[in-house]
Amino acid sequence: MTATMHDDWKEQADEPEIRIDGRVDPQREDAYWQHAYWAEPYYRDGCSYDDYAPAYCVGYIGFAQYGGRFEDAEKSLCANWLRIKGDSCLEVEEAMQAVRAAWQHASGHEYEADEELVDAALVAAGAAPARQPAYAAA
Repeated sequence: MTATMHDDWKEQADEPEIRIDGRVDPQREDAYWQHAYWAEPYYRDGCSYDDYAPAYCVGYIGFAQYGGRFEDAEKSLCANWLRIKGDSCLEVEEAMQAVRAAWQHASGHEYEADEELVDAALVAAGAAPARQPAYAAA
């Protein structure tokens, strides 16, 4: 493949490049959650880190992408998790608790486990939110 062909392929990729602009260190966040997930109030016996990892990734990468308030990005984050959840055994509500926890950890804020996370109508309808920018400006 020539350099020109490679550049054309890169431009046509389905997923845009994610830039996190130094806000989040994905390796550090992943390492943290590998050791902390089982002690979270939403942890369910029988689930492994592999079940929670996609949700955590959506949370900390989402914070870097969207920044601001979790509530403003919640629908996009939910859609992102539904897209990448793979074989996770988590239900949407369970996953969104982990997404929020990772968002809060990445942003340096505490997580409130009993907050409502996703509009039930969104989950029931399976609606996809409007497309968000692929990266946040520094």
